[in-house]
Amino acid sequence: MTDLLAAIDDQTTRLVADARELAAPGDLGADSLCAGWSRDHVLNHVARNADALVRLVRAAVDGTGETMYDSPEGRDADIDEGVGRPLGEVVGDVETTAAALAPELARLRDEHADIVLERTPGGPTFTAGMLPFLRLREVVYHHVDLASDFGFGDLDGALQVLFIENELKRQKGAPVAPSMTIRSDEGDIWSIGDADAHVTGSRAGILTWLARQDPSGVRADTLPELTKGL
Repeated sequence: MTDLLAAIDDQTTRLVADARELAAPGDLGADSLCAGWSRDHVLNHVARNADALVRLVRAAVDGTGETMYDSPEGRDADIDEGVGRPLGEVVGDVETTAAALAPELARLRDEHADIVLERTPGGPTFTAGMLPFLRLREVVYHHVDLASDFGFGDLDGALQVLFIENELKRQKGAPVAPSMTIRSDEGDIWSIGDADAHVTGSRAGILTWLARQDPSGVRADTLPELTKGL
């Protein structure tokens, strides 16, 4: 977990630095890669996600019974409420909430790993052991979603593989999983199902396809259809 916490700190620093560069008029309000969201929405979401994960750490470690969000509607409202602020305030929110989350994540121990937590009351669940990874993915993926100069190709190879394997695990769990073999230009091989289709590309291209359904960095005779919304 120490490596994940260090990666969260590093990737958060990179996100904050790039967000500060969105200083030209219209930069913050420009469209992100998240449908219906501006860059402003994305940054507010990253900040509110940190708040939400603090609640989940308290639920796991202190037994508070808190959920990640009170409701899907409340989660969206909290994001919308922060949109429209000056850039410095929005970026400061991301930085401050990340700083508050870091010592909370460090409180998680092996004995907390299997504690089941809820996204919303009665909603989807996950275990406390996943929280550091979930935060890392949130920071990295939404950094990409800012559509600035950062992409999955800017990650080191170990993080690219970590995220690819998580995306493939999610695809394997779909009601109808795609059947394919994926070979990276760096020499990795992954298979799902009967491995009927063959997909190749760089690790960055493969991750961009799996995580954001952008096939521009992969090659295949017939590209398998991915299950979205996992």
